[in-house]
Amino acid sequence: MSATRPRTLAEDLRTRDDAALAALLRARPDLLSPIPSDLTSLAARATTRPSTQRAIDLLDRFTLQVLEAVCALPEPVTAADLRAAVVADPGAAVTDLLDQALVFRAGEANGDGYAGLMVPRTVREVIGAPAGLGPPLDQALLGYGPRRLETLAADIGGPPREVLADPARLDALLATAAPGAHEALQSLVWGPPTGRLDNALREVSAATAATPVEWLLAHGLLVAGDVRTVVLPREVALHLRAGRVHPEVQPTLPEHITGPADARRVDSTAAGEAATVVRQLEELLDLWADLPPRVLRAGGLGVRDRARTATALDVSEDVMTLIVEVAHAAGLVAAGDDGLDEAWLPTQTYDDWLDAPTAERWVFLVDAWRRSTRAAGLAGGKDQRGRALAPLGPDLDRTLAPVVRAAVLADLAGLAPGQATTADSLSERLRWRAPRRGGRLQDDLVRWTVREAGVLGLTAGGALATHARRLVDGDPDAAIAALDKALPPLLDHVLLQADLTAVAPGPLRTDLARSLRLVADVESTGGATVYRFTEGSVRRAFDAGWTAVDVTDLLASTSRTPVPQPLAYLVDDVARRHGRMRVGAAAAFVRADDESVLTELLSDKRASALRLRRLAPTVLSAQSAPEVVLERLREMGYAPAAEGTDGAVVVRRPESRRTSARPPATITSVGPPPPAPALLAAAVTALRAGDRASTVTLSRPAADMLAILGDAAAAGESLWIGYVDAEGRGTQRVIDPVAVEGGQVSAYDHLRGAMRSFAVHRITGVSPVSDETAS
Repeated sequence: MSATRPRTLAEDLRTRDDAALAALLRARPDLLSPIPSDLTSLAARATTRPSTQRAIDLLDRFTLQVLEAVCALPEPVTAADLRAAVVADPGAAVTDLLDQALVFRAGEANGDGYAGLMVPRTVREVIGAPAGLGPPLDQALLGYGPRRLETLAADIGGPPREVLADPARLDALLATAAPGAHEALQSLVWGPPTGRLDNALREVSAATAATPVEWLLAHGLLVAGDVRTVVLPREVALHLRAGRVHPEVQPTLPEHITGPADARRVDSTAAGEAATVVRQLEELLDLWADLPPRVLRAGGLGVRDRARTATALDVSEDVMTLIVEVAHAAGLVAAGDDGLDEAWLPTQTYDDWLDAPTAERWVFLVDAWRRSTRAAGLAGGKDQRGRALAPLGPDLDRTLAPVVRAAVLADLAGLAPGQATTADSLSERLRWRAPRRGGRLQDDLVRWTVREAGVLGLTAGGALATHARRLVDGDPDAAIAALDKALPPLLDHVLLQADLTAVAPGPLRTDLARSLRLVADVESTGGATVYRFTEGSVRRAFDAGWTAVDVTDLLASTSRTPVPQPLAYLVDDVARRHGRMRVGAAAAFVRADDESVLTELLSDKRASALRLRRLAPTVLSAQSAPEVVLERLREMGYAPAAEGTDGAVVVRRPESRRTSARPPATITSVGPPPPAPALLAAAVTALRAGDRASTVTLSRPAADMLAILGDAAAAGESLWIGYVDAEGRGTQRVIDPVAVEGGQVSAYDHLRGAMRSFAVHRITGVSPVSDETAS
């Protein structure tokens, strides 16, 4: 290597010790797949655009600002120049950039730790225009011809590259600027570095300049980019910025904006929300098992079904969307065949989930939410084409969503118990950690995550609850125990009222709550839940196979008050009328033992849309589907039962309508996972071996090659070999031959770190491993 030529990234990597190479592979694990053959290959892979983009996108704000400063300054960048450019100590940031091979040393290290810094070309391409600066002067002047450059040199008293890069000569030139020229420059100093000017490529000199902008063009302080654009050269901008690359830098992570929070109240409030969301999800899927909403042609949940579901759960549509999306992410609801159309149905997983205790069910839901790529907050908005985004639709996946959720929860877990913060504070800290990632979507995801964490019972008042803290720490068993401790005890009773309502003064046992939701409608929720008994709700229980005795026994055994007489009358009345009329499939038919009931129905104008016709005294035909006929007759006040082809009543239990689970995509991290220490050690060993092999000249195997290999095996010596694999790829590697027989060499391969067999006819050359190359 020439003493005056800065070294390349590959040459810099060769000067690094094993720990430094392991640090590079640990910071950028994508470089390990597959393990490069040598350090030259590692340098080439580290400078590919996808890998470089990924590494730069994960830099924090200050490290990114330091990298931009290195890109902005002339190479090689010295420690003093860099410190002046960022007006802060860049030491830790430079170490991080060196570890990731986003910069490399131009020569041997000195007192500052490096003898100037260089930047790989791909890094410059990804960074683009650093810190709002224009192109360097050499690049800006490429569009000027020789005559224009000669005129410019004459007007400023020397070659532009020398005059405009010399601070003293540049100051002297600016001192002679025409009135208004300084103001024109100041408008471009901090970016953007380009301005609009008609006929920018006009011929202009110091003698002919008639305006401040023409004076600047004549003296090279502005350069014509094209016929309508002028640009401020980088050297001029840096001089006008007093050598600073950024108007301000932020070397450290912003502090949290915090406020006090009562830890005990946070735990109890969040636990209440956790119990509520578990109950609401259960209500949702019981509702959809009974009346499954149709899947839109484009996927998702229709507007009417959204409104109906939100009303039934007594929540806003935003909260309903979150509950629906969490159920989908957890695999508790999926699109399935409901006989006629595709509909949203509970899955078989839902039944297993119902059998678990409340705290375990909550952990299951929150884990699914944390891992899901679904962004529920997008629902209700529009995509880039102006199309509405629906809950459960195909366009709500964002791979950034689980990354932001993990970052927000980790930040909240970093606060001491009893401290709360805001979404704005969390967003600012996340923007500092990864300013190039996410943009406005990242800010939205932070805001949505904070809101959703409150709804799901992880936080209360901007503070993380104890059970959520345990979950974030990676201990779900401790999270379950903490939530169990904070949850109010489950009740086994209700209070029946004379107005056909039942009041549950607290959370009910799961089995009791499900039974009550089947036989009554939830009228209101909160500290106490109010259930209302109606003709339709009681009929729903009978449709599911219950009898009047079953309903009465439930009410009598769970109520702390006597069963009111109006409620007993309601149950008996619905039981008496239920099933007197049967609806089956023709298109549909209506059958009743009492022909007067059918005569009354035929004369009812509200049934005209069903186009009923008498086939027999006790049988009517209908032109609508059985489901439509059942629903219409129930709206008219009848209590029909569905009849199967065998004449028996069809019992539609909610749990009988299930589909297979098909949860959406989830992601746990961006990029490959961190490599294990053993893999790092093996990779560094392979890189060293491959690099040594690339410097060895191998001879063509002689006629006695088998003897050479055999002698090495007998003596326990190592050999360099050239080897061509089955795909025709040639490699050089160090082997320790153990046995040679049948045209195969059994040997320990230092590149793979394992025993393997080599076909003799694929060996292209051999050479002994000298002490120097083996070291």
